[in-house]
Amino acid sequence: MLETLRLDGKTAVVTGAGRGLGQAMAKALAQAGAELVCAARTAEQIDQTVGEITEAGGRAIAVPTDVTDSAQVDRLVDRCLDTYGKIDIMVANAGGGGASRGDWAFWEYPDDAFESVLALNLKSNFYCDRAASRAMVERGEGGVIINVASGTALRGNRHFAYPTAKGGTISLTKSAATILGPQNIRVNVIIPGTVQKGPPTDAQEAADRTRQGRMVPVGRLGEWWELGPLCVFLASDASQYITGQSFIIDGGGLAAGLGPTGLTPHHDWTP
Repeated sequence: MLETLRLDGKTAVVTGAGRGLGQAMAKALAQAGAELVCAARTAEQIDQTVGEITEAGGRAIAVPTDVTDSAQVDRLVDRCLDTYGKIDIMVANAGGGGASRGDWAFWEYPDDAFESVLALNLKSNFYCDRAASRAMVERGEGGVIINVASGTALRGNRHFAYPTAKGGTISLTKSAATILGPQNIRVNVIIPGTVQKGPPTDAQEAADRTRQGRMVPVGRLGEWWELGPLCVFLASDASQYITGQSFIIDGGGLAAGLGPTGLTPHHDWTP
């Protein structure tokens, strides 16, 4: 049974692979045997990811890409085809709140800020899914697409543009799975909760993280690496009958009724 989790002979493209969740998923896929194309805007970051993969005995290349530009996404997939001859797995992870965190009132929210957030967090996923599925259909052997959303999409948030875009990604996933299923292409979405973004910078931040962790039923915040195994499972033959599904990985935060950032507890779950 465990051999179905191996990805030997598979090729994967991961966007936003220079840090955080994207880097964790890229490294996990490589550890499972996949050959990687690591994409992000910042070349130095994906060079580091590629370096860590190759030092561990894997194979990976770095392709700087702005995923808000559909032509660049098409070239990213073409680079994968030129290098490895095929694409088996697309992980559309790149995204971020960015402009959504402005202090505008809802009725004064500017068009360009809204469009910027949608471009990075929704349209980019469509570009990745479209480019990957095109290559998969042409090859005729199916494939796997994994989108990444956010727990904020499942609750209200005053920084509304970001959860709006991520909610669209969840809907995109369900529709794409329905359309691409007959082509043997599976499409699922990972929905992370609050995850620690690197070590705390000072004692106050460490204390804040401890306090936030106590709001989660498992008693702590997540770590980026903990999302890697889920990505491997969804990319592997172990999940070959799973498509169109949303996978929440948040330590039980949403089940416990926490707010979208884990900062509004209904209960302190510390024993």
